[in-house]
Amino acid sequence: MADRELPDIGDDKSLLLVDDDEPFLKRLARAMEKRGFEVETAETVAAGKAIAKARPPAFAVVDLRLEDGNGLDIVEVLRETRPDSRIVVLTGYGAIATAVAAVKIGALDYLSKPADANDITHALLATGDTLPPPPENPMSADRVRWEHIQRVYELCDRNVSETARRLNMHRRTLQRILAKRSPK
Repeated sequence: MADRELPDIGDDKSLLLVDDDEPFLKRLARAMEKRGFEVETAETVAAGKAIAKARPPAFAVVDLRLEDGNGLDIVEVLRETRPDSRIVVLTGYGAIATAVAAVKIGALDYLSKPADANDITHALLATGDTLPPPPENPMSADRVRWEHIQRVYELCDRNVSETARRLNMHRRTLQRILAKRSPK
């Protein structure tokens, strides 16, 4: 994918990146600056909304789950302040319901982490009805299952019995899964 030529960004190169994972945010900001974008970053919903209101960007990449709330709130503000903004929603917890919600309120695309700068750039600059190419290294089915179990486990405040009940699995089975390392 790195050898594919990227479409022209256009005159307005402003890009808002919102993610609470600071190392990822800094890496992505550097990579997007190298691709010609003028990057502004935020780590919270509040900071993202403030930038969206004060200086609405032409492009935005917003993480779905942030420490202080939901990234979809930023997407809504961007749609109000700059309807032509091209927005991509990122998340480590891919789910059909949240993908539909993101697209309904105005996101251009929805990418699961780990997404690299090329995937994000292609999603931001996609035109017409062309579908983006499939990811070069998508998560395995085992990894997706593991991520889902971890998410439910965290949402249940790391309570094994409650997580097992919600996932409809035996508690000991869940304990064995949680004791293993994450699959590749």
